[in-house]
Amino acid sequence: MAIAYQQQVDDDTEFALWKIEEEADELYSQLRLDEQEQAHYEGLKVGKRNLHWLGTRVLLRKMLRTEEYIDCKVDAHGKPYLVNLPYHISLSHSFDYAAVMISKAPVGIDIEQIKQKVERIAHKFMRKEELEFINNADKINQLYVCWCAKEAVYKCFGQKEVSFADNILLEPFNFEGHGWVDARLLKGETDINYTVGYLQYQDYMVGYVKG
Repeated sequence: MAIAYQQQVDDDTEFALWKIEEEADELYSQLRLDEQEQAHYEGLKVGKRNLHWLGTRVLLRKMLRTEEYIDCKVDAHGKPYLVNLPYHISLSHSFDYAAVMISKAPVGIDIEQIKQKVERIAHKFMRKEELEFINNADKINQLYVCWCAKEAVYKCFGQKEVSFADNILLEPFNFEGHGWVDARLLKGETDINYTVGYLQYQDYMVGYVKG
């Protein structure tokens, strides 16, 4: 297994991308799973979903630099967490890549393969004011930054029933190969400001944030 890209965000926070090239059996042999995890794995359909699940967990092991069993569970909101280690984690995957982010504070990461279809669904996750700052010259890339930024904030916040369009608000920004976007999660009594990083890696976009 080779890490394709790794970035140290600060002293306590890092994320990595890994291109999934191994077969499922090879990945499975690198993991230590309990009975519940084995049952979950066996219930996955063969194919990308299977490889994504294995890939994120093998990458997590590599980043934690351990050969011991890692007790990684999912809470009631679907957010993964480590039972016996003092780190927050976030996992993501898209087509041939897995992404993992680790920190001592809550984090969120999202990776998406860049495709033209995002333009057709932009109105579903963007407010009118946000669509107005999209630059036609960089439209597809900028829309993917918006999607990944909102997904990363959603994962960092870690609770369900959050609307990307109504509850996660982005400030205007100009697209570059990498940069930062100011975001705000606003829902009921909750009002949190985030600074979300983004990175274009080949034909993928990555959004990442630390709470």
